[in-house]
Amino acid sequence: MSVKVNIVTKYKNVKIPTGTKLLIRKSCNATLKLEGIEDSAEVDVTLVGDEEIKEMNSKFRNIDSATDVLSFPLGENGEFDRNPETDAIMLGDIVISIDHALKQANLYGHGIEREIAFLTVHSMLHLLGYDHENGGLEQMTMREKEENVLTALGLAINKI
Repeated sequence: MSVKVNIVTKYKNVKIPTGTKLLIRKSCNATLKLEGIEDSAEVDVTLVGDEEIKEMNSKFRNIDSATDVLSFPLGENGEFDRNPETDAIMLGDIVISIDHALKQANLYGHGIEREIAFLTVHSMLHLLGYDHENGGLEQMTMREKEENVLTALGLAINKI
């Protein structure tokens, strides 16, 4: 399995930490590995600020506020289109607000690296068909999977 992660940075307010793109790629790979996906895959990740993600959230979800991450899956019910040139499954697009990631890292008392990894994993699970919007078991399953991937990446939350 290999994952081609195309990352575009449209965020200019603060310098994004060195190694962030590698961390995003590792997060995508770890998610697919723990989900047992063996096909080659492609995903696009765009790093933006709150202003741009607010516009996208309004346009695509009719929610007029900024959010931390948006997921645009290309597959449905485990079925994905394939890139005709590479035969890789095309998972979709992830858009991460660096402004939101910085605020949330501060709020939760962990580093920006963990927050960006969490948002990437969270969105990857959405691209694979998981959802948490209805709460309950679906939400618990998704949270457990997120923590499993973050633990595999060495970014587990230390619980006392």
